[in-house]
Amino acid sequence: MFDSAPFLKDVVLVGGGHAHVQVLRAFAMRAEPGLRLTMVAREAHTPYSGMLPGYIAGQYEWDEIHIDLLKLSTAASCRFISDEITGVDPTRQEILFSDRPPLRYDVVSINTGGVPGVQTRGIEHTIPVKPIGRFIPQWQRLVERAKTYKNFRLGIVGGGPGSVELSFSITERFPNLFSVDLITATSAVLAQHSKGAQRRAVRALSDRVTLRTNEEISEVCKVGETITARTKDGVELEYDGILWVTGIEAPTWLKECNLPLDPNGFMFVDSYLRSPAYENVFGAGDVVALKNNARPKSGVFAVREGPVLSHNIRSFGIGRKLKRFRPQQQALALLRLGQHRVLATRRYYLGTSRLAYLWKEWIDVRFMKKFLDLPEMSVTKQGYTSEQLEENALDPMRCGGCGAKLGANSLDRVLTRLETKPDPTVLTKVRDDAAIVQVQSNRVVLTIDGFRAMVSDPWMFGRISAHHALNDLYAMNSEPKTALALVTVPLMSDELMEEDLFQVMAGALSVFVETGVSLVGGHSAEGMELSVGFALSGILNQEPWLKSGMRVGDRLVLTKPLGTGVLLAGAMQRKVPAKVYEEVLEEMDRSNASAASVLNKFDTAACTDITGFGLLGHLSEMCRASEMSASLDLSAIPTLSTAEHHLESGIQSSLQANNEQALTDWTIPEEATAGLIRLLVDPQTSGGLLASVRSEDATLCVQALREVGYRSAAIIGSVCEEESPLQINA
Repeated sequence: MFDSAPFLKDVVLVGGGHAHVQVLRAFAMRAEPGLRLTMVAREAHTPYSGMLPGYIAGQYEWDEIHIDLLKLSTAASCRFISDEITGVDPTRQEILFSDRPPLRYDVVSINTGGVPGVQTRGIEHTIPVKPIGRFIPQWQRLVERAKTYKNFRLGIVGGGPGSVELSFSITERFPNLFSVDLITATSAVLAQHSKGAQRRAVRALSDRVTLRTNEEISEVCKVGETITARTKDGVELEYDGILWVTGIEAPTWLKECNLPLDPNGFMFVDSYLRSPAYENVFGAGDVVALKNNARPKSGVFAVREGPVLSHNIRSFGIGRKLKRFRPQQQALALLRLGQHRVLATRRYYLGTSRLAYLWKEWIDVRFMKKFLDLPEMSVTKQGYTSEQLEENALDPMRCGGCGAKLGANSLDRVLTRLETKPDPTVLTKVRDDAAIVQVQSNRVVLTIDGFRAMVSDPWMFGRISAHHALNDLYAMNSEPKTALALVTVPLMSDELMEEDLFQVMAGALSVFVETGVSLVGGHSAEGMELSVGFALSGILNQEPWLKSGMRVGDRLVLTKPLGTGVLLAGAMQRKVPAKVYEEVLEEMDRSNASAASVLNKFDTAACTDITGFGLLGHLSEMCRASEMSASLDLSAIPTLSTAEHHLESGIQSSLQANNEQALTDWTIPEEATAGLIRLLVDPQTSGGLLASVRSEDATLCVQALREVGYRSAAIIGSVCEEESPLQINA
């Protein structure tokens, strides 16, 4: 029996703009049975534009102005895909990408924002302020570069509210670092605001920047480190850096989408915030134009569109009445001038005061608080009381990936109970990473691996699962050849089940194609949750690396950092920032094919891949098989960002407690931190290869690994005689 309502429709949110974060929050507060949400966003953290000037001025920290889309999506039970789209096909109802297959939708909403103006030649030599997510790291690098100058000449091209606020914020934070020119094509700043607001802004700016009016930039050039802005009148302005804060343009991909667009290329939406031509296509923010009700491109309107968009997406999905969006005729503008003062203007100049500053701060902080202080997740499973769960030591938030494996002790007991007869054609032992079978004159390597989803993006899940399964063959020094797939898809509508099956298999196939593996067949079934497994075969063209091959004096080389288990568990609980989660994905999506190729060039005696039993569990297996011991250098073992911190804070994988029994075999220094020691048995998904390499080759081997992309590759210890204790050195 399935104990929850199946999904019937896919709702895809494209972009993490100010309206869409409110949609996610609305669904986090109240889910809608039958509707499955998917967030597709270029950046995993979306900045709140209203607080950017305060951030530049040092009023706010980075975390205070960014909404973590991964945590918000998890709270809303929404799948999260970190990627940039290249288009929308409203006829086929698909989202298009450059490096992955299309994503099907029943309802789509677009809130991606616009792009910086691209009509000016040489704009690539400047730093556009929008999109803000890309601006902030570029700005941070510019500041570091400016610190090496005696007087850094900074040009700010704009004249609207954004450029005015940035001018004040930069000169407030760095009064002696920059000399700033504010360049505007019009005769005054804030041209769309009242005369009083313009006069007040000019007076305040005059003490801080050089204001250059009526200077329309026609071209930007760069020679060495000097950037020259050339005006239409032929004036050349030289700077060390230029910020581009002019109006935005529509994304170029919109032109190919067959959606109704305004003369500037923005997507038309009606009063219900949906396309006039496609009733299942919604939109909000800078990327849209309100048909017959044009408004300036401003985050104020995107924020106000959020509640209406949330209501209409939900209502359309379940066939209920939609609500009209009624924009303000004139939005209130609160412009940060620095020195704890804000200029307030609506239709007329309303004044400049500290009270307005406090008012703006209250509005901004209150808005962000909705997304930074989400309610704690409930982990009580329906049908069981908390006492029953505690009594039976059940964790209702079980991990996916290798964190979902059975413990090593359970596996050992089962293998002992099984009465298998020896087969002379099988050349390996049960606990090797794969089986080597003699077939006539060929040595064929066979393995099988799989687990339930550990990430919500089904395409990425397929890629990670394929990498993970292939690692067994790489660890045996074999060349992968074929794959059979077994996929279980949760019960949903036929369209959604087919789409999930397609996405998972497309992700896996992309890896198999990259590695020369033929997908030769498989089987699919309905089940409680998404899972995939692969039966793989390979051939041996050289001698295999067996766990029993370690030699005294060999150095232990690890190709990838530890920490995927705890960080995936933390992501489930909304405790891991999206930027750390993306680092985890990057490592899990890194093939060990090149690592195996590098190890083959050196004198490698034994190898295994680090998976569910953690580094110590798998190394202990190698030691027992080789009748050897090992000594580890704790400080040399690479780990993922914040993994140790999250273990120490109480987060752990479902398999952690079972794996920690392996710690009793090792001598552990008293000064070692508990978090780092426990990380040595953290279950890894698509983890690194652990190889026993001749001592004289180890340093060159690690150098070669790093050159082909394994940045964390390291020598982590040595192989010792069997009589020596299993030793961890601080």
